[in-house]
Amino acid sequence: SLARRCHHRSTAMLDVPFLPFCAFLGTLGLLCVAMVGAWCQHWREGFSLDGSSRTFNWHPVLMVTGLVVLYGAAALVYRIPNTWSGPKLPWKVLHGALALGAFVLTVLGLAAVFYFHNSQGTPNMYSLHSWMGLATVLLFSCQWAAGFGAFLLPWAPAWLRALYKPIHVFFGSTILLLSVASCMSGINEKLFFSLKNGTTAYELLPAEAVFANSLGLLILIFGVLVVGALARPSWKRPDSDSLSSRQ
Repeated sequence: SLARRCHHRSTAMLDVPFLPFCAFLGTLGLLCVAMVGAWCQHWREGFSLDGSSRTFNWHPVLMVTGLVVLYGAAALVYRIPNTWSGPKLPWKVLHGALALGAFVLTVLGLAAVFYFHNSQGTPNMYSLHSWMGLATVLLFSCQWAAGFGAFLLPWAPAWLRALYKPIHVFFGSTILLLSVASCMSGINEKLFFSLKNGTTAYELLPAEAVFANSLGLLILIFGVLVVGALARPSWKRPDSDSLSSRQ
């Protein structure tokens, strides 16, 4: 029928190949990292390890790089078509290694902000951003440890892996969305604290505000696209016991 042909045509128009999509997503992720680095370097006086505000600047750079971009890359490893056949262990190791790298950068980002607060006599963990960010990191650490125990250690039985797999996938997307929300609230909080008194007020939208707001939107787009790729049925790895996988 006409309706069926129109539906098929619209579906075909939306059928984006995975690898070009990944190339676009990788470019977007690198742009997010470059922009947060440029923000801290150009408007926030650069980087140091002396406990000043320049020490704090490591926090947004490491969090965006680790908790959003590198974590998003780890989440998409099993969507690569080359992972659908052959031994799965190398891809498991790559997935775990990327997630571990993201976790290390995240811990360093937390250390930077705590060091800055303690050096300046600023209280820790008082804002919604800090609560949400720490909860995300704690959930991430549990996710990585549980995934390592269930999928990389040889003692885990097949029934346990099958039981835990959908939980692992669900919390993978949840943690990424929490990471995006934490980054966006952190950008907004930093602008509220910084653009006042001797600077142009935030509500007057100086160049820094426009740049940082744009960075937040790009981080949001990156996270939504990763979650969309994870949810796309045609990009999911076939089950090992399915007919298409055996074929």
